[in-house]
Order: sequence, then C-alpha cells, then structure tokens
Amino acid sequence: MSQFEAGYFPPLANVARLAEEVGELAREINHQFGPKQKKADEPAGSLAMELADILFVVICIANSQRIDLDDAFAQMMAKVTSRDAGRWTKKAR
Repeated sequence: MSQFEAGYFPPLANVARLAEEVGELAREINHQFGPKQKKADEPAGSLAMELADILFVVICIANSQRIDLDDAFAQMMAKVTSRDAGRWTKKAR
C-alpha cells in the first residue's frame, strides 16, 4: 500500500469493510449449509475467497497500525493452548 498516494483506508472504514466481508462469508455459509438456497441466477460462491477477503482486510488493518500479526498470532495461540490444555479429549492414536 505504501506505493499508492492514498495509502490505507482509515481504521473505521476498514472495520466497516471487515463487517461487510464477514457478512458475505455468513451469506455464503448460509447458502451452502443453511436453509437459504441460492437463486437460480446467482453465481456459485466460494468460502475460500470470502475468507481470503476477510484476511486481506485484517492484514490491512494490522499493517496500517504497525501490528506484527505473526507475533500477535503466536501470543494468541500460546494463550489458547495453555488456557484450554485440558478442555478437549484427544483422539486415540
């Protein structure tokens, strides 16, 4: 984004974009797994592309705020794995 004059959207605009993308994911999940069927003239959707759209906006937010997502993700995983260490029954090997 640093190659463009406009740069990143402001944080609130990116959150609005994120909400929109999450709504599109919810709609696609509802079409594939829920009771709402697509109309005959609607094109097939892609869960992968909807998730990728969400990931792109999250990365834009992190980059614009100078957040290291690799580090943040590692911290979150450490928290989750220690907090939930005994929560689930492991599969037998």
